[in-house]
Amino acid sequence: MSSVIELRGLRKEFDDVVAVRGAELDIEQGEFFTLLGPSGSGKTTILRMVAGLELPTDGTIRLDGRDVTDVPPYDRDVNTVFQDYALFPHMTVRENIGYGLEIRDADPDTIDRRVEELLELVSLPGTADRNIEALSGGQQQRVALARSLAIEPQVLLLDEPLGALDEKLRREMQIELKEIQEELGTTFLYVTHDQEEALSMSDRLAVLDDGRIVQVGTPEAVYKRPRSRFIAEFFRGSNIFEATVEAVTDAGVELSFLETTVLADSDDVATPSAGDSVTFFVRSEEIQVGTDGDNRLTGRVTNAVYRGGVTDYTLDVQGRDVVVTLGDDGYEAGADLEITWGADATVLLRE
Repeated sequence: MSSVIELRGLRKEFDDVVAVRGAELDIEQGEFFTLLGPSGSGKTTILRMVAGLELPTDGTIRLDGRDVTDVPPYDRDVNTVFQDYALFPHMTVRENIGYGLEIRDADPDTIDRRVEELLELVSLPGTADRNIEALSGGQQQRVALARSLAIEPQVLLLDEPLGALDEKLRREMQIELKEIQEELGTTFLYVTHDQEEALSMSDRLAVLDDGRIVQVGTPEAVYKRPRSRFIAEFFRGSNIFEATVEAVTDAGVELSFLETTVLADSDDVATPSAGDSVTFFVRSEEIQVGTDGDNRLTGRVTNAVYRGGVTDYTLDVQGRDVVVTLGDDGYEAGADLEITWGADATVLLRE
């Protein structure tokens, strides 16, 4: 597939603050691509530069092969959905959705037909003549989405569009957004700080830290095999420890940890040598109770946090806290558990 968005050496400075530092990114046609990171990491600034709402200090932006670095927003084949919806309160639903077509001199019949198609798409049939202020937050979000899609942009930019919704409605809209994107085949560039949202919706995602893109990949790859400590800690359930390399063999990397040997798969992210000090991590849900695994430890339960369907147990393992995510097993504080995990779940991190 061809890249519809290409960022090369993209940098943005605000006075003495560097918001984006040399971003390099290729987004393919028809992808649901997410920029994920904490507040201030640069994700919204990148989106605004793609939209043309901010001009880069350095670097280039290409849309479908065309250099649009200095092109004004109205001359880019993109549209944007904002968190606050930015709807016109004095207009009806029909007028809001059809506004972009109207200013492009589309005829009334075409506008009406397109509005009805989009209302069906966003599950709001029969609401065309309602006032915006009479709609709920979730309905307004759907109208904002329909309005942005009315002109059939090649790329739809979404800046934390679900942030103002409650948890239940946000989850429903995550599913609907993904279904709409897949049905239309439009490229979505989505910004969020919500890890679960990014993991559940994206074809690929980029994690940002302090203005830098630190990892790009599928949700599974970024979640299971992060490249750095920052990325590992950004997601819930990370057990991160220091160890010393005992040996590197065909079977993997042998680590000295808590008076035992922990086995990790070798990979191209980190290739240490015997005697090196390294950092490794294991996701909490990769750890099981039992002895049937490459790595085994014994610990005592000190805390349990119920999370609906699963429980996060904190174990004291020779003075180290290890978090284990299990089903509703009912272990109580003071219980001694033997835990195990595979070598493929032991991930070596870059400094």
